[in-house]
Amino acid sequence: MPPSISLLDQYMEPLLAGDRRQCRNLIARQLRQRRTADRLLHNIVWRSMERVDCLYRENHINAATEHMAVRINRCMSTQLQMSLQQLPHNRRRTLITCAEGELEEVGGQMLADLFETRGWEVYFLGGGVPHDEVLTLVGQLRPEILLVCGTKPQDAPDVRALIDLIREVGANPTMNVLVTGGVFNRANGLWKEVNADLFAETPEKAIHLAETATPRKPDIRIPGAPKKRRRRRASTYLAKADPG
Repeated sequence: MPPSISLLDQYMEPLLAGDRRQCRNLIARQLRQRRTADRLLHNIVWRSMERVDCLYRENHINAATEHMAVRINRCMSTQLQMSLQQLPHNRRRTLITCAEGELEEVGGQMLADLFETRGWEVYFLGGGVPHDEVLTLVGQLRPEILLVCGTKPQDAPDVRALIDLIREVGANPTMNVLVTGGVFNRANGLWKEVNADLFAETPEKAIHLAETATPRKPDIRIPGAPKKRRRRRASTYLAKADPG
């Protein structure tokens, strides 16, 4: 291909064509040219997933094309994981969850791999885990960060409900909740409406925020006092979570 075509565009063509071999060869060639695996994950695989998601939501590609592209990216993510350089254990933990769906699972897997390269101890749940089981793990593992990634619009109320449950029970009061990807990247300020502590648009920013965040200050409540409710602007995403 002409050198004027960006590497991402070079990758998108075979990706949307479902050409596994060409995608794999392109990634392998970049590794041989000493591009680091983490840069390829950030700049090629993650960004191509965002493009595929956008194209599918805007009806520019059909479900078959989207499914093939997502599964190729999962293979590329696994291939690159083997080449990631690992930093020493930094004695910090993150628990990662996501929406149900192949695209969201790939995004969560990539974040898990990238956090591990920075020395984090990572526990990746994937999607579809009941809130009470997430709550139990938060209490048992006591991670510094609960990372929620790839949320779909219909799942925003569930994210809010999960965060409220964790805060109400007080299972890990100093833990920060960080949200990234999915609807949070498209709906300005939604991360605040679900009561998250941090928001990042990209894996790089997510890692930076996680590494620089100070422990959350626990909520202080007077026994017997009514629970305070924050006033929020109306949100179609949170209509189910707060119908009143």
